Amino acid sequence: MSDAPALHLSSETRVREEICTVGASLYQRRYTVGTAGNISARLDDGWLITPTDACLGRLDPADIAKVDSDGRAVSGARPSKTLALHRGIYERNGDARGIVHTHSTHLVALTLAGVWSETDVLPPLTPYYVMKVGHVPLIRYRRPGDPQVAAQIATLADQVRAVLLERLGPVVWERSVAQASYALEELEETARLWLMTNPRPAPLDESAIEELRAAFGARW
Repeated sequence: MSDAPALHLSSETRVREEICTVGASLYQRRYTVGTAGNISARLDDGWLITPTDACLGRLDPADIAKVDSDGRAVSGARPSKTLALHRGIYERNGDARGIVHTHSTHLVALTLAGVWSETDVLPPLTPYYVMKVGHVPLIRYRRPGDPQVAAQIATLADQVRAVLLERLGPVVWERSVAQASYALEELEETARLWLMTNPRPAPLDESAIEELRAAFGARW
């Protein structure tokens, strides 16, 4: 019995450190700049989320906000203004353990230049995009933190693993913060490929996609 609190604390400490490591990596490679973006993680007794207006490249594990299962602040700095968005995803998708949102350059540029379609912002260009990311719908622009956006994303949380906010960038959720960041990177790099090629490349055909479904369980 005496070991249980220590094990729980150790687990939360590791998640705090993972958030900081992922944030620093994304910031150093310019997936996010300034104080843009946020990261969260599900705990057994609530959530961790980066503070409002925090720089992802300079996070302190102790400052990361902790909220309980009702969304009440427990410790740390003031939670990000996108807390409702993160909560909605976790409440709708029981498998989601980490969420990453950035203002990645090529994905924001994609929303300015024009996405492939409203339900798929990019075509199935590469096998790893199909396997690691899948369908990504566009969420039309509303101000940062708008509750209507949070509600809209919540309805999609158990159907896809990412959405793209018009003029604001991607929101990606996965089984851990690290896995969410990997999917986000694949999404950003696919947007970069799409924007830099002219003429536009053809998507993978249906037979290629079916092979990815059969071999790897791709969700497309």
